[in-house]
Amino acid sequence: MQHIEWDDFQRVELRVGTVVSAEPNEKAVKPAYVLQVDLGELGVKTSSAQLTAHYRSCDLLGRQVLCVCNFAPKRIAGVRSEVLVTGVYDADNRVVLASFDKPLPNGARLA
Repeated sequence: MQHIEWDDFQRVELRVGTVVSAEPNEKAVKPAYVLQVDLGELGVKTSSAQLTAHYRSCDLLGRQVLCVCNFAPKRIAGVRSEVLVTGVYDADNRVVLASFDKPLPNGARLA
């Protein structure tokens, strides 16, 4: 493991958002959703996320997620992805979302 400095970590803008829309990304090679995530003061941002193994689109609506908000936008399977929704791969290499056990304000920054 390579160590980083505290300043390095602080440059990563991790914020809480609420999924307000989740639709299949028909252009994706691997099954994925196009998510609209409400990040409070940052507005609603788009993300393409490979979450179909564990989550139905209707189960994602209203769910709070942790997003990396300061990556440059990237085109993924025809979608301009503006934020990275975070998660961890399980034993079968399927993404499990990072989540919270209490409601948080949209846009709250990871401390």
